[in-house]
Amino acid sequence: MIVMMMKKKLCCCIWFILSNLLPVFVVSAMNHGNPANELVNIINENRTAQKLPILKDNPGLGCMALQYAEECKANCTSNNTLSCQPADDDFTEIFAPNCGVELPTFDIISGRIVGCQFKHIEPSQAFSDILVRDKKSLSLLISKGHTEVGVGFIGNNHGPFFWCILFSSGQTNSTFVLEDGGRGIKQKRGCFSGTNIQCSGVDEIDLFLNTLSVILIIFICYISGTMMP
Repeated sequence: MIVMMMKKKLCCCIWFILSNLLPVFVVSAMNHGNPANELVNIINENRTAQKLPILKDNPGLGCMALQYAEECKANCTSNNTLSCQPADDDFTEIFAPNCGVELPTFDIISGRIVGCQFKHIEPSQAFSDILVRDKKSLSLLISKGHTEVGVGFIGNNHGPFFWCILFSSGQTNSTFVLEDGGRGIKQKRGCFSGTNIQCSGVDEIDLFLNTLSVILIIFICYISGTMMP
């Protein structure tokens, strides 16, 4: 009778663990995508609300935004501000070559917005709390001179997380063209807009650790149960 009660408690223990960790799996699955694309949608929704034309999501511009964020990843201050200003030459000498952007198609960068945060937040919150939180960034967002946009996002499991928005006033469909459709880009961390490539090195770590934790806990409970007389 005592053994049956102990095994029943073991089953309840396993059920309690799974039911509490299930929301973590759901959140991880929801976050496992491309937040850079989500931010572009938010940008265009805000421009549409101001009766402005939407901006073309340019993957070449997005890839360079990711390179920009990568270069600035060590410059997030304790109050979530980014003290980093890469030289203009870095775009043509570093960012574009790293992305495989065909240099004859390189066009005008008409604006940039950058921000960082030590905790992982959703694109909508990053937009309002980090990137577009003053009149200067709002004015840049709704500028009539922009025609294209690209977003880069990078971070790790413990932060900080970096966002970079690049705007261009170039001719759409013919600027920042990626060689071979971007297939030569080796994206080890983060993600950029204009592609279906999911973020790497951000949410996958959380999902892996959560899965490993569940497996270990269930295994320990199972072993404990089998050792009962």
